[in-house]
Amino acid sequence: MSNPVTVRKVDNAQDFRAFFEFPWRVYHNDPNWVPPLLSMRRELLDKSKNPAWEYMEGDYFAAWRGDQIVGTIVAFINHRHNEFHQEHIGWFGAFEVYDDQEAATALLRTAAEWVRERGYDAIRGPQTFTTHEDCGLLVDGFMRPVLLMPYNHPYYQSLVENAGFTKVEDLYSFHMSREKSGELELDGRLRRITESAMRRYKITIRQIDRKRLKEEFELFKELYNTAWDKNWGFVPMTPRELDNLVESLGQFFDPDFAFFADVDGEPAGFVLGIPDFNQVLQKANPRPGVPEAISLIRALYYWKINPVIDWVRIPLLGVKEAYRKKGVDVALYFTILDACLNHDRIQHSDGGWILESNQAMVSVAKNMNLDIYKTHRFYEQRF
Repeated sequence: MSNPVTVRKVDNAQDFRAFFEFPWRVYHNDPNWVPPLLSMRRELLDKSKNPAWEYMEGDYFAAWRGDQIVGTIVAFINHRHNEFHQEHIGWFGAFEVYDDQEAATALLRTAAEWVRERGYDAIRGPQTFTTHEDCGLLVDGFMRPVLLMPYNHPYYQSLVENAGFTKVEDLYSFHMSREKSGELELDGRLRRITESAMRRYKITIRQIDRKRLKEEFELFKELYNTAWDKNWGFVPMTPRELDNLVESLGQFFDPDFAFFADVDGEPAGFVLGIPDFNQVLQKANPRPGVPEAISLIRALYYWKINPVIDWVRIPLLGVKEAYRKKGVDVALYFTILDACLNHDRIQHSDGGWILESNQAMVSVAKNMNLDIYKTHRFYEQRF
């Protein structure tokens, strides 16, 4: 008879190491999973380094059968989310577990009780830890994740739902391939529509200025927090978070996929595509026990010497509220897709995520004949 499941707070170095390394156990031999660099995972989980912990409180937990770890979770309160959205909820994230309903239920119940004991009304997730990081449970499209998108086994959905959680919002990812580019009509109807809107509303699109990257990133930071201020779940970034985002994206940044939109000379929006470094990480295969220097040498080989990247992820497209419904979003989306198709190396692009409730952007993507190829889901349990 197997040992019963016990869940305990991670409060010592030995338990943290087990928590930290668990993804390499649960996704062992899964060809789709992409292992992160160990330093990236440390910075995500380290409360002194991840700037989100300046306004959050929370605890890490692990589930055990005897002396074997069988799952992980974090329960936390995002005070900025509650203030910005006038909600009174908590969150769960870093949810990883074997196909074990007892363990999954125990982890989710522990996180829910942690939140409820502090007087909150509901728990939502998975999110690790903000909308600018891993969001949602993958429920459709079980293939290799693109950069900065989460992945999980298909069985996670039933484990979460059987534990009493219900859907609250879906996140869509759209796919474009060079093979099917003829269906997009970028050189036909869509180009005419885009150019007509640009003339009517005095929209101009420009590529990021490679010679003024510091100033351009400052403009990006200025636009970022205003572009999504009405979106479901969005919380404006703190200055430290914005600096951290720019620093993180700067590691993978390619100016060929970064554009600003102006309306009558005023900054109105931007779009940013990022080469999919997950293709490199999957080849480099970083893992516990292997010095990161070796993983970085492998990554450099597949990034620069024998490049394998043929995907671009488009994670950021935002338009100031005053310039919405004027075709700025269409012009930016058209421009980035056109840039992908005209790049000699890129075969695929991922446009996501887009909230299912953001019907304006969903309609733009669908009108461009892009396919929803992945769906991530937020769940909630109310008390």
